[in-house]
Amino acid sequence: MATLRSTRETSPDDDEHDPEGPTLSSEWSRIRGLLLAAELRLGETDAALARVDDGSYGVCLVCHRPIAPGRLEARPTASLCVECASRL
Repeated sequence: MATLRSTRETSPDDDEHDPEGPTLSSEWSRIRGLLLAAELRLGETDAALARVDDGSYGVCLVCHRPIAPGRLEARPTASLCVECASRL
């Protein structure tokens, strides 16, 4: 670990002490958060498209009743009706 520590301390890419902008670690953390959110949305979209393909889109996965059109308009990837979603 001493090698890693000495490399990081002398690296010109390390802006941990730059008062003009965010630190690299905060930027990496922010970018990782954005990546995870995008992956989650992609997964939700893929699941919604699979429900379209199998004919179950717009049907609540818990109670099997139709999901309100307004909910689907606001959140097209919704898999639960408002009532079932509110119980989570």
